[in-house]
Amino acid sequence: MKEINFVTQNRGKVAELQAKAKQFELTINHINASYPELQADALENVVRYGLAYCQKKFPAPFIIEDSGLFVNALHGFPGPFSSYVYRTIGNSGLVKLVGEGGPARFESFIGSYYNGFKIFRGQVEGRIVASRGHGGFGFDPIFEHEGRTFGEMTIDEKNAISHRSKAAELFVKWATTII
Repeated sequence: MKEINFVTQNRGKVAELQAKAKQFELTINHINASYPELQADALENVVRYGLAYCQKKFPAPFIIEDSGLFVNALHGFPGPFSSYVYRTIGNSGLVKLVGEGGPARFESFIGSYYNGFKIFRGQVEGRIVASRGHGGFGFDPIFEHEGRTFGEMTIDEKNAISHRSKAAELFVKWATTII
């Protein structure tokens, strides 16, 4: 079976990618490590910076991932600053700031290092709602897609439609052809 390392401290992200990769007979190994995150207004730039840093620290092949919640009413904020917003005001604070029903999207960028950098993007449209469900992590309980929040879905249900799943599918299809 083919293997690749995933550099992250977020076990939830690892579980999501492992589930998707398994379908393609690709094994995702977890490297529980952090790396500096560039503060930039584009997720792709954050991922490129992380790849360049990790290239010096970890053996190839490896991947990193960054994602964000982009709220239309806030002109795409919090976007790349989602982790900070989640830590400081949380789900209830964001709902209070935006109100319920506002359009939003999740975006994910998976960066791979194997004979150079390659980046894969996925997104899913939805809306901000009052917190529902206890599954997932981060903003999952306040992000509704087609009538249910990510927090109300099982990992398999979320993996069938999520932004990270879409980016992961592009990545694993590519990875199985070169690793």
